[in-house]
Amino acid sequence: MGRDPSNQKCGGRKKTVSFSSMPSEKKISSANDCISFMQAGCELKKVRPNSRIYNRFFTLDTDLQALRWEPSKKDLEKAKLDISAIKEIRLGKNTETFRNNGLADQICEDCAFSILHGENYESLDLVANSADVANIWVSGLRYLVSRSKQPLDFMEGNQNTPRFMWLKTVFEAADVDGNGIMLEDTSVELIKQLNPTLKEAKIRLKFKEIQKSKEKLTTRVTEEEFCEAFCELCTRPEVYFLLVQISKNKEYLDANDLMLFLEAEQGVTHITEDICLDIIKRYELSEEGRQKGFLAIDGFTQYLLSSECDIFDPEQKKIAQDMTQPLSHYYINASHNTYLIEDQFRGPADINGYVRALKMGCRSIELDVSDGSDNEPILCNRNNMTTHVSFRSVIEVINKFAFIASEYPLILCLGNHCSLPQQKVMVQQMKKVFGNKLYTEAPLPSESYLPSPEKLKRMIILKGKKLPSDPDVLEGEVTDEDEEAEMSRRMSVDYNGEQKQIRLCRELSDLVSICKSVQYRDFELSMKSQNYWEICSFSETEASRIANEYPEDFVNYNKKFLSRIYPSAMRIDSSNLNPQDFWNCGCQIVAMNFQTPGPMMDLHTGWFLQNGGCGYVLRPSIMRDEVSYFSANTKGIVPGVSPLALHIKIISGQNFPKPKGACAKGDVIDPYVCIEIHGIPADCSEQRTKTVQQNSDNPIFDETFEFQVNLPELAMIRFVVLDDDYIGDEFIGQYTIPFECLQPGYRHVPLRSFVGDIMEHVTLFVHIAITNRSGGGKAQKRSLSVRMGKKVREYTMLRNIGLKTIDDIFKVAVHPLREAIDMRENMQNAIVSIKELCGLPPIASLKQCLLTLSSRLITSDNTPSVSLVMKDSFPYLEPLGAIPDVQKKMLAAYDLVGNCDSIFFISLCVKS
Repeated sequence: MGRDPSNQKCGGRKKTVSFSSMPSEKKISSANDCISFMQAGCELKKVRPNSRIYNRFFTLDTDLQALRWEPSKKDLEKAKLDISAIKEIRLGKNTETFRNNGLADQICEDCAFSILHGENYESLDLVANSADVANIWVSGLRYLVSRSKQPLDFMEGNQNTPRFMWLKTVFEAADVDGNGIMLEDTSVELIKQLNPTLKEAKIRLKFKEIQKSKEKLTTRVTEEEFCEAFCELCTRPEVYFLLVQISKNKEYLDANDLMLFLEAEQGVTHITEDICLDIIKRYELSEEGRQKGFLAIDGFTQYLLSSECDIFDPEQKKIAQDMTQPLSHYYINASHNTYLIEDQFRGPADINGYVRALKMGCRSIELDVSDGSDNEPILCNRNNMTTHVSFRSVIEVINKFAFIASEYPLILCLGNHCSLPQQKVMVQQMKKVFGNKLYTEAPLPSESYLPSPEKLKRMIILKGKKLPSDPDVLEGEVTDEDEEAEMSRRMSVDYNGEQKQIRLCRELSDLVSICKSVQYRDFELSMKSQNYWEICSFSETEASRIANEYPEDFVNYNKKFLSRIYPSAMRIDSSNLNPQDFWNCGCQIVAMNFQTPGPMMDLHTGWFLQNGGCGYVLRPSIMRDEVSYFSANTKGIVPGVSPLALHIKIISGQNFPKPKGACAKGDVIDPYVCIEIHGIPADCSEQRTKTVQQNSDNPIFDETFEFQVNLPELAMIRFVVLDDDYIGDEFIGQYTIPFECLQPGYRHVPLRSFVGDIMEHVTLFVHIAITNRSGGGKAQKRSLSVRMGKKVREYTMLRNIGLKTIDDIFKVAVHPLREAIDMRENMQNAIVSIKELCGLPPIASLKQCLLTLSSRLITSDNTPSVSLVMKDSFPYLEPLGAIPDVQKKMLAAYDLVGNCDSIFFISLCVKS
């Protein structure tokens, strides 16, 4: 992608703020910093309902009583807004002015904010030059409004805050002489202990900056300087703004604040005050905070960075899917040329290839066996015969590591190139090493599907050729299993259509049971005559052709039979195919070159992280149900599946390393983030953030993206961080996660290196919201509703299957289905209306709406302006006297949600 032009530095007044890690730039670490910035003032855009936008310079009075702007045609005393008149501050484009402004689409959501004032909630709508500046104004104004009836003591400094009291105790404990001063080396080491991610050079530079500002000649550090350096270095402004927002403008969270945050924002269920107090005790750094039950900025930052706030759903870190379905209903983690640790053209055979694959949860591995000396079968790369490993040593390693990462069945794909005597040696060695783990039970003709992974736990299944069932036939000819050689022969001008034959002994044939290798002819023949225990292998080229020409047939075929896809023989560098292309067709065993890292291996590794990393992932029901329709080439909405909207906000990054392959360049990078959506063709998409110049420690992006996902069960999200000013290598890190494993709310994404290793302390800070989910999955976590803005209402259509009796039965369901869709859409529209009136974005949850609504219905003397009345089993709100028009609109919208909700559920009960 080309460079983003929005990334160029903007002109304007010199009063700006930056959250760069450059030591000369002041960072926001307290409410005092916000107030100071607002008093210095900056340029903001003032948005009017008539689609006009004016540039104005806004400042906060030194007495903190009013907000002023200039130039203005109004009298100076009128071009102001008293802090006491402010009712609410909203972040984002969440007022009628923004929604109706013709230029609203050109305004960044994260740079916009509104100040609601007066009894009628009039709005002053503003746009900052950056999301950072908007956050400063919103946080500062909320702080002022929340303390408008209290003495404003924060201007006296930060010396009495819980954070500074804690830092003082830390300093005093390290100040062994008790002189209130310590060596710079000691101070540097102390800060590194408190925050191991900081570089020593950066800490020393900060101390020099502080001492220079005070014109000090000594390098010894005072308590005040230590506290100042720590706060500037260790405060992440985006986390500070979040804390102030959820704590109702305090600089710490109590147990109630944390409970609301976890329930309404993070989607955590069954949360209690005791659980919140336990979190505070485990993450708060100060003894006072742990005793009094509050979480300050440093403890909150540590909590957000902990595994408890990881983006990956912890439920998916264990077996979370039904493992009793037939084997053909699962995607299976598969390796190609497992014995190689380099490319297939000249790489040597190495036993560590099996160790690596099995530790990564691989459940299908390859053994390419040839004759060795001394009647001992070997595995080798037949393009490089100089190195080989014995068959016995390989199966001993397989036996040792087979069920360490997963207890579910392991498939051995046997490439047999041995003579009959050495085949018999293989049989003896496998029986001796694997023992009763070797699955040799004959398939039952009375069954229609393969056994389940649950039934085959801790079993080793051999995939290979098989002789006819006649026991008198002790040996015979079968087609060669050498796939690459077969492809080469087919591409040869001398190829006459005949396959190479090899001799197979009865003993080896009898070890093959439910994975008998057969050759694919066509779908019509397969559906008529193929047995459920027979498996076809497809080259990448052949499978791609079939997927394009017969996408529906491929999906239907894979409902019953196993398909194995292996990379093209032309990939002599052992590059990888795109597994998503074949997962979309329902192909279960897509073999990957584990030794070759890159985007395709990232997708494969990320996909099999789910379901406890056991190597088996249940396919979507639309790919399993006998009576279902799905095409791998679907370009739009999938029949019977409700599309979801995925909202991702890339907030910031932490501790990005320099690209490993970069050369002739310093340590400074210009990072940006790409978000890739992988899945069915209709879901594939990619967007990127702006570039942040010269910041690797804590670049702030603050950009929001929205994607429509039509088949969530097959979708994956890949976050990629790149350097925009690179020499040689741009890759910084990536993380790939299945859609179904996303956790909503504020999450940290642990980035992986190019070879797939987790990089310590290297993360992305993001916000995730999933809307329009209707039933299934994690309804409580994702039951957010939003209007998609479609002009035409889309109805679920019923497709005739050709059986008149069944078609006639389902024909009567058309009208009730339309009614149900109408009711659902009406309810979603009602919810959108109440969100808009509450000033909340579309991704807000109903709980957030109710919290906002309740705060609006409290009078100035802290008494409720409404009462709660139950009608038809739904809680209605009735006014207690006269209320402003804006509150009347909110109550009407709330009642509309109630009416839709009641009708919707009553209708569902009647239909059921």
